Amino acid sequence: MSGKPGRDSTRKPTPDGRPDGQRSGRPGVRVQRSFDERERPGTLYLVATPIGNLEDMTMRAIRTLREADLIAAEDTRQTRKLLTHFDIRGRLVSYHEHNREASGPELIRMLEEGLSIALVSDAGTPAVSDPGAELAAEAAARGIPVVPIPGANAAVSALIISGLPTRRFLFAGFPPRDRKGLQRFLDSLEAEPGTLILYESPHRVRKTLDALAERWGGRRMALVRELTKRHEEAVRGTVADVRDYAAAHPPAGECCLVIEGASEHADGETEEGVWWERMTPVEHVAHYERQGLDRMDAMKRAAADRGLKKRDIYAALLAEADGRESDKP
Repeated sequence: MSGKPGRDSTRKPTPDGRPDGQRSGRPGVRVQRSFDERERPGTLYLVATPIGNLEDMTMRAIRTLREADLIAAEDTRQTRKLLTHFDIRGRLVSYHEHNREASGPELIRMLEEGLSIALVSDAGTPAVSDPGAELAAEAAARGIPVVPIPGANAAVSALIISGLPTRRFLFAGFPPRDRKGLQRFLDSLEAEPGTLILYESPHRVRKTLDALAERWGGRRMALVRELTKRHEEAVRGTVADVRDYAAAHPPAGECCLVIEGASEHADGETEEGVWWERMTPVEHVAHYERQGLDRMDAMKRAAADRGLKKRDIYAALLAEADGRESDKP
């Protein structure tokens, strides 16, 4: 078996070769000591790769990929180019969204037999918004050491150049594609005080920006794209302004959306005020209907926003309808 990448030779060997958590004597607790000597299981290395600039490849990542028994890649063609550039000749296999149910158990079996496996994504840090997360979770659950090899990360890179607060932030990944799912997703983030970070594809970013502007048009944000590449760009402004800019200048390449969080006041309102406060209940319901909700769901959402019962919203709709009827000649 080939060498263990990154092993610390100063650590004492594990006497029985089992994961340390199995020897802890404390039920429910597993302790991973990443670099203890052992014959099995092997180690799963999560290796970050460049997100656009090959100079961001670390020396440790190169060494780990060279020494691993196996390299599991989301896109073998893309990864082969990277390996060729750095003269890495390791065995390469495919692990991605569409084959993970078949290849995942096989990789786990190899790890349990003592092989070391390096997992890489198309670009950046694996196991973040990609199927590598499931492999890492399964390995950890089985007592297989999971070791990070840090490097480039688009979300954190976008955050630190955004000009927005970095003390607290929430990475929320890719928004749902369907309209109702997107609205529920944004509902869950409505009161989050930390800076929000989303990923979005270039062909969907305008639709997502429209949804963001409807809710948080006055918040600050940055649209960051082509990170570390020649055409790296950060568009800063309010959500509404960035939405308008993107409509006039459609962005190319994968995008990171970094959005100011909700600033909570004593009364629970955000710094831009309650977005629906100038709407009548009827207008409030109509707002959600325009976003694709049916009448009942729109009433529920409007009632929840206002802290009312659904029947109160229904009564307002009836009163509005009655008023229109009485105004007819």
